[in-house]
Amino acid sequence: MYLSPHVYIDFDGTISLTDTTDLLLQHFAAPEWQEIEAAWERGEIGSQECMIRQISLLNVSPNELDCWLETIPLDPAFSSFVRFCEQLGFPVTIVSDGLDRTIKTALRRLGLTLPVVANHLEWLGETKWKLGFPFAREGCRSLAGHCKCSSMAETHGRRVLIGDGRSDFCAAERADIVFAKGKLLAHCRATGLQHLPYATFSDLQPTFMRWIADLEATQLRSQLSLTQKDKDHHHAD
Repeated sequence: MYLSPHVYIDFDGTISLTDTTDLLLQHFAAPEWQEIEAAWERGEIGSQECMIRQISLLNVSPNELDCWLETIPLDPAFSSFVRFCEQLGFPVTIVSDGLDRTIKTALRRLGLTLPVVANHLEWLGETKWKLGFPFAREGCRSLAGHCKCSSMAETHGRRVLIGDGRSDFCAAERADIVFAKGKLLAHCRATGLQHLPYATFSDLQPTFMRWIADLEATQLRSQLSLTQKDKDHHHAD
């Protein structure tokens, strides 16, 4: 039997149907956040600097924020995909360059308990917030708040990445297989990274099942080949 794959799943635009940080800023931040976003889009600043500056513009109480987070639209098939992975014994980790508070609220809504590796949203009192980066890495190629490739590097065995955006580019190079949509799909096609396209978790699950079946078949063929070589060696003796 092969070593169980570790499944890493992005949050914004993958589990959530939109970029939740952008939605949050639209609702609760001063309008200057859009100028900062444009600078990031042009590649003038990294995502870490972008988000530090944007989060400092938030003006919302914790209670109001948490109530709003309950309304974020999520992929309706995500929960069943996680439970499918759990039945197979595949560990699942959420890896995001977004906000831990957003992700943990979403998981609570779904009744799921999963490891979350993301940037830390810290309340400063009243309606002010700041962003912390417990999973940043100096020298990160993507200048991200959370270096996903470092998080994935700690895994032994096969790595599966499910994502959609720029923060997944570096991590995709560490994965054995990438399930991709959006900008990540275009990146995989342009760079020749092994990938399978998907649109939602409902169509991803059967594709994932086929990949697992192929993995098992490859492993079985490898074992049979080794057994045959061992037999041939004994006959030669």
